[in-house]
Amino acid sequence: MSARGPVQVIAVSGGKGGVGKSNIAVNLAVAMAGMGRRVAVLDGDLGLANVDVLLGLAIQRNLEDVVAGECALADILVEGPAGIRVVPAASGSLRMASLSGAGLTGLINAFSDLADELDVLIVDTAPGISEPVVTFLLAAQEVLLVICDEPTSIADAYGLIKLMNRNFGVNRFRVVANQVRNDQEGQHLFEKLTRVTERFLDVALQYEGAVPYDDNVKKAVQRQRAFVDVYPRARASQAVRTLAERADNWPLPSSPRGHLEFFVERLVGA
Repeated sequence: MSARGPVQVIAVSGGKGGVGKSNIAVNLAVAMAGMGRRVAVLDGDLGLANVDVLLGLAIQRNLEDVVAGECALADILVEGPAGIRVVPAASGSLRMASLSGAGLTGLINAFSDLADELDVLIVDTAPGISEPVVTFLLAAQEVLLVICDEPTSIADAYGLIKLMNRNFGVNRFRVVANQVRNDQEGQHLFEKLTRVTERFLDVALQYEGAVPYDDNVKKAVQRQRAFVDVYPRARASQAVRTLAERADNWPLPSSPRGHLEFFVERLVGA
């Protein structure tokens, strides 16, 4: 990927909490870094951050300090496994959890300073459909929805798709099934979701594969490590590396779509 081309921005979401979204985001980042990409992870849960905890990183400053004007975005970056860079958010901050309007615009625009240093930005969004979640989904080129085998997961994923489609015209979503027994179960979950969306919405869903249930994932979380890094031969690790290879081949846009977007200058330049 050319350093002068667009930065690939992938927002990982799902609507429901507890589907393993943050774990997918972090491990996808590590896997793409292992392919030679320069990757950053933005913890998009602005008020209840957990990416730094997931990776056992020591954080001195976070996005709240950037929003307050106390430091630049580059000052809060922390290096993680495989050389990924983590943009940590605040934990237990009502101010950041309710950030809106100009605050979110300024935050997204601040990333332009990192354009020359990145190939990929992965945004781990918060659960739910708050304004920061919607803004990050609109500002990304790709929306990767994580679903699992729970009725509430399918219902919440559908709710998020419905909101983004009817209110903002987003009509393409990529889907990965997490914590399933095998790819067939993942495909079945995807078909469940598509049956509902095809009936009520004008959207295109793309199945990007499944990450199987794997005891090594829990072990890695307990060790505060990325499972792709510490258990590279685990079934979940192999699945995420396959997802990373697919993501690396997703087409990059050549122009903005009209929303507030990350790295819009780079898109215009392309």
